[in-house]
Amino acid sequence: MFSEEEIIKECIKGNRKAEKHLYTKYNGLFFAICLRYTQSREEAEDVLITGFTSIFESLPMYKKQGSFEGWMKRIIINTAVNHYRTNKKHLSNIDIEEIDTINEISQKSYQDINVKDILNQIQMMPEGYKQVFNLFAIEGYKHTEIAEMLHIAENTSKSQYAKAKKWLQRRLEDFKY
Repeated sequence: MFSEEEIIKECIKGNRKAEKHLYTKYNGLFFAICLRYTQSREEAEDVLITGFTSIFESLPMYKKQGSFEGWMKRIIINTAVNHYRTNKKHLSNIDIEEIDTINEISQKSYQDINVKDILNQIQMMPEGYKQVFNLFAIEGYKHTEIAEMLHIAENTSKSQYAKAKKWLQRRLEDFKY
């Protein structure tokens, strides 16, 4: 219907049909991202709507560097992180001094576990673990970036990630034969 460039131009003009097309094309992908950072579907929907509002407001500033989808995804992730920070700041964060020695996840076979089960377990992680785990393991941010985004120390980000891996490993053990 619309090319990417046409969608951007039409959305900037306020064309509702183009906005709906952009929303329809990406809402499933971005909703899945929002779910990973929130506690409920309703909360994820709120973050999604806020994220799309930010996308539409920021479109005039899009510089066409990198992929358009990647640019939008970053806005959605930042919206989710800001929502978390505003509503549940440091709910489960633990300082590095409080952690015990943490072993790496063992290289056991998890081939019988399906992706949906893993994502469900990630959704149930304590908030601090979930935010850092999503940003580092799934989105690919560095701990320095995560620390800045969540307003925590870099070592806290690292410890939360290590604890999240350990927590996930224990939960996934139940799925193994």
